[in-house]
Amino acid sequence: MPRTLSSEQQLRWLRACYFFFFAILGVMVPYLGVFFDSRGFNAAEIGFLLAILMATRIIAPNLWALVADRTGMRSELIKIGAATAALTYVSFFYEGSFTYLAISLAIYTFFWNAILAQLEVITLETLGEQSTRYGAIRSWGSVGYIVLVVGAGLAISEWGPWVVPYIGMSLFLGMLLCAMPLPANRAAVVDKASRKPLSLNRNMWIFLFSAMLLQMSAGPFYGFFVLYLKQAGYTEAVAGVFVAFGVLAEIIMFMFAPRLLEKFDVVTLLAVSIGLTVLRWLLMAFGVDSPWLIGLSQLLHAFTFGLVHAASIQFVFQQFDISHRSQGQALYASLSFGVGGALGTWICGMIWGDGSGAMWTWIFAAVCALFSLITILLVPHHRNQQPTSALQA
Repeated sequence: MPRTLSSEQQLRWLRACYFFFFAILGVMVPYLGVFFDSRGFNAAEIGFLLAILMATRIIAPNLWALVADRTGMRSELIKIGAATAALTYVSFFYEGSFTYLAISLAIYTFFWNAILAQLEVITLETLGEQSTRYGAIRSWGSVGYIVLVVGAGLAISEWGPWVVPYIGMSLFLGMLLCAMPLPANRAAVVDKASRKPLSLNRNMWIFLFSAMLLQMSAGPFYGFFVLYLKQAGYTEAVAGVFVAFGVLAEIIMFMFAPRLLEKFDVVTLLAVSIGLTVLRWLLMAFGVDSPWLIGLSQLLHAFTFGLVHAASIQFVFQQFDISHRSQGQALYASLSFGVGGALGTWICGMIWGDGSGAMWTWIFAAVCALFSLITILLVPHHRNQQPTSALQA
């Protein structure tokens, strides 16, 4: 007889899964560029390699979501993804060529990037009528990110970039161990004959295009933030503290997001957040020599990611019924973080060049965010409603 967990027990394990998933991100996003730089790759090659990490989000979540929605196997797919990601990550320990590392990245991130959409769906379905608690659950991912971004920065300063693969492997194993207790409670599966194809309305397409542009604007932050600060004379440890400060602001925002979502409509919150993102990237372009301006820029991460993500997840969750829930979250992840993140990181690698174009990567980011702002304003304003799909979970 399969073991069952209460909702609160399941949420505890989901918090742990978020912790390790984003802890992995806390190592990959700020420090993979430093790791590749230590292996002798140039900026264009680093940008391409980091773009692979984002690009697998285009394909992997959608393929796995299709399986999840058709079979109801969501927790099982999380476990399979965590196990295969840990197994294939072993290839990263070998100091291979550019092509070898590109293939290695593509393989293990294919499995790792497939996990998040299923985590989001299981969390929202477990919360049910308490879906506004999502931010508090998701904030454990931010805690994982902040712990590892500081810890990994100190470790790299002490032992060098070669320590990155060892930190990564321990986190992949932690993710697997925390996923194992999740019960195999299969979601209800809609009969094939009555299942409708996935369709998007005009507002959803506009939202997704705006999200893609916003993630393009984060390209220099994903791939070159630490290198940019190193070029300005900061150490990896100091850069890690700046990143951690931004994530701390994000955690605080997650605490206030439910109240903001109840008081204001999603479009207004997104527009304000994206407008502040434009300011954030301009501060990075012209204020890198001032620790205070960098700190202010990182404080705005509360809006760039925290409030944007909380509002976006709720918006997407409201658009799809149970038969397309995983596909809806996967589509959002693949087009925004996948297409947008990959394009932004790759283009910034080209602009960066030998380092002389570093400032222009942030100006490019500000322009992308500005177009994202203009795009989201095309979505009609309306007061938020409690997600009907969450109430039906």
